[in-house]
Amino acid sequence: MFSLDIYPDITIFNKLIHILCKNGDIQESEKLFANVLKRGSSPNLFTFNIFIQGLCRKGALVEAVKLLESVTTEGLTPDVVTYNTLIGGLCKNSTAVEAESYVRKMVNFGLEPDDYTYNTIINGYCKVGLTENANKILNEAIFKGFVPDQFTYCSLISGFCQDGDVRRAVALFNEVSRRGVKSNVVLYNTVIRGLSQNGLIMEALELMTEMSENGCSPDIWTYNLVINGLCKMGCVSDAYGLMDDAITRGYIPDIFTFNTLVDGFCKQLKLNSAIEIIERMCSHGVFPDVITYNSLLNGLCKASKFEHVMETFNTMIVKQCIPNIITYNILIESLCKTHKVKEALDLLDKMEIKGIAPDIVSFGTLINGLCDHGELDEAYNFFRKVEEHYKASHTTATYNIMINAFLRKLKIEQAGKLFHEMSVKGCLPDSYTYLVMIDGFSKAGDVDSGYNLLLEKIEKGFIPTLATFGRVINCLCVKHRVHEAVGIIHLMVQKGIVPEVVNAIFEADKKEVAAPKIVVEDLLKKSHITYYTYELLHEGVRDKKMRKKMPPSRFLRDPKKMSSSVDTSIS
Repeated sequence: MFSLDIYPDITIFNKLIHILCKNGDIQESEKLFANVLKRGSSPNLFTFNIFIQGLCRKGALVEAVKLLESVTTEGLTPDVVTYNTLIGGLCKNSTAVEAESYVRKMVNFGLEPDDYTYNTIINGYCKVGLTENANKILNEAIFKGFVPDQFTYCSLISGFCQDGDVRRAVALFNEVSRRGVKSNVVLYNTVIRGLSQNGLIMEALELMTEMSENGCSPDIWTYNLVINGLCKMGCVSDAYGLMDDAITRGYIPDIFTFNTLVDGFCKQLKLNSAIEIIERMCSHGVFPDVITYNSLLNGLCKASKFEHVMETFNTMIVKQCIPNIITYNILIESLCKTHKVKEALDLLDKMEIKGIAPDIVSFGTLINGLCDHGELDEAYNFFRKVEEHYKASHTTATYNIMINAFLRKLKIEQAGKLFHEMSVKGCLPDSYTYLVMIDGFSKAGDVDSGYNLLLEKIEKGFIPTLATFGRVINCLCVKHRVHEAVGIIHLMVQKGIVPEVVNAIFEADKKEVAAPKIVVEDLLKKSHITYYTYELLHEGVRDKKMRKKMPPSRFLRDPKKMSSSVDTSIS
């Protein structure tokens, strides 16, 4: 067009730009824009609005903001549409706080926010969990003459439910009709979803009945929400009955209905019922997808019906259902559980051929499979291959698998090296890491390292499990280091790691005497300490002399010394 010296007018140019931006081709539209500017054509406000919308769709928010600010330098005046376009883009990209600042700017610019402005910012705040901010905006808007509609209330009700404040969501829903807004199926479904997700199924069912009485018919999504809620509560048979009720009333179940039930029955290992659902869905013209098959494969794997896993996978392929990473991870788990680790490793090559990249779940399952199979060296080599060949970063979970495997074989040095390496690489040890490390030291008879690591954990702000405390206390008592074991009991009291009954003792002097005894009894009751340890501690916590000669560990005062002590024990 340009080579023929034909230049479109701004209206045609805007239409071309609009099509390019709608298709996400911002770069091409910018080239076209530059060409037109060279020819002396001037953009109008509509041109800028289109570009801002295109940039927002692309997620290029910084550029969109700059473009709005450049409107005035071109001698144009932004209008409500210009601001609304940017506000909408910011809210869709979870930056509602910044979006609100542009609402203030448009007001300062002399423009009045409209219904779209208020609904967009309210919905934006609700989606990021800032429902109180949304409610504040609503009250300000109503004061300025804004009349909330169904969309406004849907956003707020959904926000309150997301925050777990179902009572407030229901109260707002009941207020809607009093404000003259007619409740539609979307509004009802929003409340029903909130009730169902929070386990209030009876209330959700009552609301379904109420909506029919009020002349608002439920749709299949209404049923799906309650069916999903029932399945999450473990009431899968009731959910199945509700689907039958929906069919009786003329509502046709969709893929979500069937997949929810298949997944629910598979989680309960009621595989025959799950297969029955799959057969029924086909009779309704709904065919299994990758989610259906993944649920069934996972159920078969968890039920140890490994011979049926590959058979079902082959059926899936015959039915031309494309497997995804979740499918392959289930297959890898199944093969590892049947000690076919080599076949599981071979699957990685097949995945690569099909363009499916293994993830950290794939790697973790394989590392665990090799460890369980007793192939510790192969597991460690593969652990390193994950980083070198697959360029994947390990997580705390994969480090834990490898550390635990080394400790089970009492390879303390190798476990210790990984323990320190994981922190260097940004994988912070969790409670399980500390538990297995302390357990490993205890089994190896290295009481000092286990004791010091427990104190290090507390120093770093972790609260060890009762099992971890029990491991160290037992080892100390076996080595006749009762004063240090008693010290741990008092440390537990100091940190508030006590049974609930201790908190009912209000008098400080009585609590100081009673709390250690109660902690010791609780550890025995929960089988975290032996009876031999209990007898020593029972006397120890009563011994005032022992308490007086029991200064805090030097390591609690100097964490650097503590870390170096642990380093020495595993180097």
